[in-house]
Amino acid sequence: MALVRWSSRTWDPFGELSTPQERVNRLFEETSPSTRKEEDPNLGAFYPAVDINEGDKAITLKADLPGIKKEDVHIDVNDGVITLRGERKFEKEDKRENYHRIERSYGSFHRSFTLPSTVDAEKIKAKYKDGILEVTLPKTEEAKPKSIPVEVN
Repeated sequence: MALVRWSSRTWDPFGELSTPQERVNRLFEETSPSTRKEEDPNLGAFYPAVDINEGDKAITLKADLPGIKKEDVHIDVNDGVITLRGERKFEKEDKRENYHRIERSYGSFHRSFTLPSTVDAEKIKAKYKDGILEVTLPKTEEAKPKSIPVEVN
């Protein structure tokens, strides 16, 4: 084992630990819309939040789509995958020079989810109200819970 001479003036006990922390900070800065250095609405993808809830009779998918017209939302089911597509358009009638800050994301989006085999794809329904898309994915009859009576001998 070799002895290494060091000076307290040059040695930083936390120097090696700061590098991973700096990497994590940089990752959040690059992906967070509120910390973007450029204020361009085309930066950063619009990625709507989705809640998925499973009940006895159906799976419910709710997506937050504020500011999006019903005509700009499309739902496709293909090969056991449901895909939500749409676009939040930037208000072009306002002059961008007058904006002090733009934090909301704009542009096209798509979210895809694999459907379980228990979903009856022929009976899927969707409704859109107050910026919330609700998709009901009914379960097949075989997948619904059944109560089996117990007989006493």
